[in-house]
Amino acid sequence: MINTYIALDLETTGVNPANDKIIEIGMAKVEEGKITAKYQKLIQPQRRLDNRIVQLTGITNEMLQGAPVIEEVIDEILDFIGDAPLLGHNIIFDYSFLKKAALNQSKSFEKDGIDTLKLARRLLPEVEHKNLEYLCEYFEIDAGSSHRAYDDAVSAMKLYQLLADRFPQEQGLNQVQALNYSVKKDTPITLAQKRYLTALMQYHKVELEEEIDGMTKSRASQLIDGIISEYGKMPYQRYRR
Repeated sequence: MINTYIALDLETTGVNPANDKIIEIGMAKVEEGKITAKYQKLIQPQRRLDNRIVQLTGITNEMLQGAPVIEEVIDEILDFIGDAPLLGHNIIFDYSFLKKAALNQSKSFEKDGIDTLKLARRLLPEVEHKNLEYLCEYFEIDAGSSHRAYDDAVSAMKLYQLLADRFPQEQGLNQVQALNYSVKKDTPITLAQKRYLTALMQYHKVELEEEIDGMTKSRASQLIDGIISEYGKMPYQRYRR
């Protein structure tokens, strides 16, 4: 098995790094199989969490008040990771969000990784479910607080070590794979989007708990589509006025 790596997990507002945001990051630096350093931080997503995310993670909007935005801590995150490979359960998910955050600050972030989800799918065909919470229960791994970033990162580490013990001849446990994920740098909201979103909100009497000026182009499109889906389009003549 690989003995030195960064066990990583994120909690986010959703599953799409183009539109969703990190709300918590947890990392354990593992050297020679032992945790030697810990990184855990709540991240301000600059939007309110929906109830589904609050119920899943236990992270509330009140807990995020005063937390830094990702731009303020991306340097220390990348410094903590250094040259080590990443380990996580479906690690490409966590990597995609961090790569997006790094790219937005014009920083390169190309990593190798170890994916405990892929390993579990190959090595544990008899186990009904392969999500981290189920596997921890199945193998009686102390998972701490599930769906909290640091505890899930450590759970993935423990699962990896358990798999290494059970399958000592498995070569896949001794290899890292390049993490390939293409992202585009965020572009700011356009003037046309700003005008249309503002008019749409006024027409439907919708209030947002986000600053329009700080939105990205993709986030503005997401909100416009969401308002139209829920409330309907605005008459063209009303917008032109």
